[in-house]
Amino acid sequence: MGVSSVTITVKTGLAALALLGTTALATMTAVTTAEAADKEISWIYCGDKIDPIHEKYIKEWEGKNAGWTIKPEVVGWEQCQDKATTLAAAGTPVGMAYVGSRTLKEFAENDLIVPVPMTDEEKKSYYPHIVDTVTFDDNQWGVPIAFSTKALYWNKDLFKQAGLDPETPPKTWAEEIAFAKQIKEKTGIAGYGLPAKTFDNTMHQFMHWVYTNNGKMIDGDKVVADSPEVLAALKAYKDITPYSVEGATAYEQNEIRAIFLDGKVGMIQAGSGAASRLKKTNIHWGITTLPLGPSAKGPGTLLITDSLAIFKGTGVEDKAIEFAKFITSPGPQGEYELQGDAGLTPLRPSPKVDEFVKADPSWKPLIDGIAYGGPEPLFKDYKGFQNVTIEMVQSVVTGKAEPEAALKKAAGELEQYK
Repeated sequence: MGVSSVTITVKTGLAALALLGTTALATMTAVTTAEAADKEISWIYCGDKIDPIHEKYIKEWEGKNAGWTIKPEVVGWEQCQDKATTLAAAGTPVGMAYVGSRTLKEFAENDLIVPVPMTDEEKKSYYPHIVDTVTFDDNQWGVPIAFSTKALYWNKDLFKQAGLDPETPPKTWAEEIAFAKQIKEKTGIAGYGLPAKTFDNTMHQFMHWVYTNNGKMIDGDKVVADSPEVLAALKAYKDITPYSVEGATAYEQNEIRAIFLDGKVGMIQAGSGAASRLKKTNIHWGITTLPLGPSAKGPGTLLITDSLAIFKGTGVEDKAIEFAKFITSPGPQGEYELQGDAGLTPLRPSPKVDEFVKADPSWKPLIDGIAYGGPEPLFKDYKGFQNVTIEMVQSVVTGKAEPEAALKKAAGELEQYK
């Protein structure tokens, strides 16, 4: 997921005029007013091309808003967020940008974006906790446009070879660790795929364990990482490592997924992309909600959203907010995210989502995990938080530190990034 930008430009374009009489002056005023109403919202749009569904609804919005034009600027995923940030910091902000919701606090703290308040009705339209991904200081700072969750995939053939019931996946961490151990010992194949590369997803993968044990890393502006719930997650990482893919620090999630698709690992946690790829293989597989830790209240997952952020100082913030809410409203958003191969978990429940899940039941666990899920932790310096978490995980899976010491060290370091 990436970033998009929107610059809003007022086209004046009037030629120099000589001193005119009253009639000419009135004409000039009319022309100026007409041209001042002709405004363009340029949108930094992350990816390789504009989605046809977005093109369709851009035209619809323009048709209802005379004098306004939406002009997306397509920027690659690796550069789009940096571009929006650089322009804003230089005092030449874009009107709107596609950003990871985790960056909203940093943008807001630096006074680069404006709030995008939601009504109670708007908040209630989303699945639980989605609005939390864009909320701090009791305000919303972006409009969610893309959403992803994770579930547990298991290889039924390897379960059977290991003497496990191929139709019964683990429901708890204890079962997950025991099943991974049995697969490794009975088949010689890794029972679980734990990614721990120096890569942002290593933090994401760990947060799935935190949220399946009712834990948190930060609560408002208070770091709460050094808690029994988070410690239990880190201890579970240590316990499952011997039965996981060897050399965890060499792999990120897509590389672990490739090993699973090759039939060389028993279980992984992954998003919808794994299901679409597995359907093209001969592997007998299953998908279920992520196993639960001892303090869990129900199925959970890390809730990752990308959002449309409205940048400050363009003079057209209100209109940009209006467009952002339109393009992410239930109609356009539902059509965009329910394309099947789009790989996006729906942001809102609806009869169309029910039909979607009925047609492809592999989506059900990816949605069920939302109930007790949580957002990407909002730190002022998100990369600082990310790097500390990755270092903590790596120190435990490599045996360089015990979970208690690693967590205590990380919690102390996180104070500077909140």
